[in-house]
Amino acid sequence: MLDSYRDDIRDLDLFAGMKQESFEALMRGAYIQNFPPRIELISEGDTPDFLHIVISGSVDLFSSWNGRETSMATVRPVSTFILAATIKNAPYLMSARTLEKSRVALLPSEDVRAIFASDGAFARAIVTELAQCYRAVVKNTKDLKLRTSLERLANYLLRQQRHNGSPEFDLRMEKRRLASFLGMTPENLSRAFKGLEPHGIKVAGSRIIVHDIVALERFAKPSALIDRYDS
Repeated sequence: MLDSYRDDIRDLDLFAGMKQESFEALMRGAYIQNFPPRIELISEGDTPDFLHIVISGSVDLFSSWNGRETSMATVRPVSTFILAATIKNAPYLMSARTLEKSRVALLPSEDVRAIFASDGAFARAIVTELAQCYRAVVKNTKDLKLRTSLERLANYLLRQQRHNGSPEFDLRMEKRRLASFLGMTPENLSRAFKGLEPHGIKVAGSRIIVHDIVALERFAKPSALIDRYDS
């Protein structure tokens, strides 16, 4: 593995505080693999043989049941997935596929669990990361259960606007995937975009223009207990 990839991994909060010898032991069995777009990396129900780290590109986490499919999250560099399955040695609850050409590091799950048991700093970092993931799931569940589809879209656009720091930005995912992520049909998403026009939103293809942020915030009523995914 190139030193630049090792440095990217080491810089993650999950690995930053662990002992150097533990990190070296973890890297001995790790390797980098390049994947083209639309390749399924893992399937829900499978045993977690590896902890995956997205080094470049992007990965869609999704789930299927009874002929239906929904997008759960998008993983972008540099970050791991799916840590809980690796630590519990339990079946994946989601599948993952590349959205574009992606470079992924694979760390043997057995090695991750062994170092989790022996390196206290690494164990604490894992607990912190899993706690953060749990809180994100709770916030996402509140978003889905407490808000209408129009309110969910409004708050999603507010979060994207703040992330981009500009009143104009491009959607980070195609609209069909966005509808799935927000728990909507593509048809409902189109109607929701139109429904937000009186609240300060203009849409041109994948380009979003927030021309009245006050009106959008007044309608969306954002909450730090739902919309802040960094706490």
